[in-house]
Amino acid sequence: MKKNVFMIAVLMLAATLVSCGKGAASKQSVTLIQNKPEIDAALQAYSAQWTEKSGIPTTIKSVGGSSSITLGQQLRADFAAGDMPDIFIIAGIEDYKEWKDTILDLTNEKWAKDTSVAFKVDGKVVGFPVAVEGWGMAYNGDMLKKAGIDPATLNNYDAYKAAFEKLDTMKAELGINSVVSMAASSEMGWVTAHHNFNSLLSNGLPYGDMSVVNDLLAGKVDMTRLQEYADWVELLFKYADKAVLTTGNYDAQVGAFATGKAAFLHQGNWTDPNMKAANATFEMGYAPHGSMKKATDGIFVSAPAFYVINSKSKNIEAAKKYLEDMVYTPEGQDFMVNKAGMIPAFKNVSLKPGGALSKSVQEWAAKGKVYSWMQYNFSGDFRDKTLAPIYNQFANGAIDKAKFVELMKGSLEGAK
Repeated sequence: MKKNVFMIAVLMLAATLVSCGKGAASKQSVTLIQNKPEIDAALQAYSAQWTEKSGIPTTIKSVGGSSSITLGQQLRADFAAGDMPDIFIIAGIEDYKEWKDTILDLTNEKWAKDTSVAFKVDGKVVGFPVAVEGWGMAYNGDMLKKAGIDPATLNNYDAYKAAFEKLDTMKAELGINSVVSMAASSEMGWVTAHHNFNSLLSNGLPYGDMSVVNDLLAGKVDMTRLQEYADWVELLFKYADKAVLTTGNYDAQVGAFATGKAAFLHQGNWTDPNMKAANATFEMGYAPHGSMKKATDGIFVSAPAFYVINSKSKNIEAAKKYLEDMVYTPEGQDFMVNKAGMIPAFKNVSLKPGGALSKSVQEWAAKGKVYSWMQYNFSGDFRDKTLAPIYNQFANGAIDKAKFVELMKGSLEGAK
């Protein structure tokens, strides 16, 4: 999913209609709601450009990041008010189940043939992949070189423990406040209970392997795997800046790494625009998560979310055109890759992102060293309301590791 300061930014873009063609277009409009505030400015600009060219007014709403309001909550409020958008985001199967009665079949759309990561249900394409994203542990390569640490060796718990311990003794020399920039505040539960939680679910498993997920959904908890995972969470929390960990928002967490105040960052390649804005020029890339004793040589890569079209909308044709133009026009491709800094999910797009973290994701993916995103097989309420507070308590010192394991086990035995 996945993140600047909270915003619900709305931009109404109305073009002056000077032709019959544009006059006809003006009968429709497009309202889109999405959950990536870090691309809001780029999306607003692209939509203004699209409106100017198509004559179709657009309204863009961006929800998420450090906000306490989730996309699901906003959609439910819109639904209750009879004001559902024409295009909205789903993250996975649980979101699909909630909104399936208002999601249009997009199987016959042109772009569906140009991507391998569309969201499908029962053989039907229903979701347009926003991008391809990935995360591992982002590292500052310059700092690791100074410390004599080879990032290629960081692929298990013991390797990370040794590296963190060494870096911690060099904080003054390196000019850092913490080894890791990690966030576990109440408003950053998506970092812990979504992304970090996924380490428990898929790390070290073949891509698409749902064995751990299926066991957990059946109430079966592998205690060895959970204990090792708890060690990893404890390690990240121990070597994080406590202020950023317990009260920091997205900007604080990402900013600490971007400005050279932390050697590692627990975030994905969607932070490339933040790195650019901070003029971060140091070497950076991704290493695997260390949530297991055994080596796990890969990072987590997938389409993070999918645009779906509201099947009850009066603006279906305009919504379809908006998505198609994003894939097949120079302006749309420029938005996705150059302006938003995303890895395109469509094979016809030849542009490559310039961000170092996105390049690292592409390199891992090209080698086939990737693990699945499995967190969305659990409901948003389970992740946000059940799991996130457990991580938050652990980060704040309200519970110890043994209690963390106990609470996670109890929650996962009743997972849904």
